Amino acid sequence: MRELIKRYWITIRRPSLYYSLGFLTLGGFIAGVVFWGAFNTAMELTNTEAFCTGCHEMRDNTYAELKNTIHFSNRTGVHAKCSDCHVPHEWTDKIARKMQASKEVWAKIFGVVNTREKFLDKRLELAEHEWARFKANDSLECRNCHSFQYMDFTRQSPRAQAAHQRFLETGEKTCIDCHKGIAHELPNMVKAQEQENSKK
Repeated sequence: MRELIKRYWITIRRPSLYYSLGFLTLGGFIAGVVFWGAFNTAMELTNTEAFCTGCHEMRDNTYAELKNTIHFSNRTGVHAKCSDCHVPHEWTDKIARKMQASKEVWAKIFGVVNTREKFLDKRLELAEHEWARFKANDSLECRNCHSFQYMDFTRQSPRAQAAHQRFLETGEKTCIDCHKGIAHELPNMVKAQEQENSKK
């Protein structure tokens, strides 16, 4: 028995190369699984409505506006969360968006929009950032739920039918070009138009 214990401690103190590689491989695999699980869990937690509305800036401004739209409550019971519109579903696009959104954490820390007045002053800038992002990715988040190929044009107004067939089918425009303000109040669009005209 004493000899067995002695050999055990020798093995623990100086394991052979075979045991070292085995433990290293197994340990690395287990650590990788734990890290990947923790990373994905944290990622999904940051996509919840509770997380998004955890600060008063979001809860009292954009989320309050969302509650009054068809994306929040409708006859079909489909409810769009913040992440449905602001975070792509594909993993690589999602990671890129999360990295981009890390700037928003700095804005929270430094109180960029911590009052209603500051939010309203920055509303146009914030909206333009989102519109540009939607434009650049061809309204990817819209298309996660709304697919052009499955649209029933017969149930749309003649104006919507014409616009969808002309602009979406040809790729001339994307969803956000016509549907700004679909989930949040629009900023002062007169000011936006003045800025657009001054750039020309």
